[in-house]
Amino acid sequence: MSYIPSKPNTLGLIQLTDIDLREIVPFIDWGFFFMAWRMSGKYEGIETVHDCLSCKTTWLQQFPPADRPRAEEALKLFKDAQEMLRNMLDEKIVSVNASFGVFQGYALGDDIFIENNGSTITLPMLRQQHPATDGFCYSLADFVAPENDYVGAFATTIQGVEAYAETFEKDDDVYHSILAKTLSDRLAEAAAEWLHFKVRREYWGYAPDENLSIKEMLKTTYSGIRPAVGYPSLPDQSIIFELEPLLKFTEVGITLTENGAMFPNASVCGLYFAHPQSKYFMIGKIDENQFLDYAQRCGKSPDILRKWMAANL
Repeated sequence: MSYIPSKPNTLGLIQLTDIDLREIVPFIDWGFFFMAWRMSGKYEGIETVHDCLSCKTTWLQQFPPADRPRAEEALKLFKDAQEMLRNMLDEKIVSVNASFGVFQGYALGDDIFIENNGSTITLPMLRQQHPATDGFCYSLADFVAPENDYVGAFATTIQGVEAYAETFEKDDDVYHSILAKTLSDRLAEAAAEWLHFKVRREYWGYAPDENLSIKEMLKTTYSGIRPAVGYPSLPDQSIIFELEPLLKFTEVGITLTENGAMFPNASVCGLYFAHPQSKYFMIGKIDENQFLDYAQRCGKSPDILRKWMAANL
């Protein structure tokens, strides 16, 4: 997978606070929002339905009669979410922060090394043991050159949602409390999508001429990837502790629990790869030999690491 690394326009850590929520909202993936509410199905065009009965009726008629009650329920949920977003904007209830950067890096074997301010952070990676559809067993380290390359890292967070949700809980309004939390989760992901767009076009700048619609971006048709910690290609949640000194979470309002969970919960953290052949994949199950090798590269006791890797063993 040889390639010519793209030198970033901006090297090192960048932190953004109080990002304009109006820039983030268009990047919400409403499909995942409905999935969080266990509403299966596609609700294309839901954002075009106005409050008039005619619009609602016309939109509902595109669904088979048996599916219309669920579609009507989805429409109500969407309208409630839109109203909550307006309140968040008007009353400045939540704020959006981000910590990210592009750093010098390289890969040796299945380890990624990131250089920052005279120190080197080691990120051991896992490799698939069952080939992907193209017959290759991938590791994220495959997308970093053995020298003179760059690796990005990011964290986005929605601040203030816990206090906002509590205002509903005090009134026993469980529905709006859950709505606030699920909506904030989607905002954190939307902020990650927005930030990745800015990184590709401006901060790293490896795709300065990218001209995709948001809908196309949500289908990941852009060049490069941003696997998040805990996701299929980066399943070891404990790796987040290695990223903390790089991204300085507390400076943007993020703290980590002893289990590696981020607080506020509406937060996302991961890596950026610019390699043109980089792709998302699932590590899946690994055998004992790879697990022990991984534990050694992590410098952790296998007994301790097993709790982090249970889903992959």
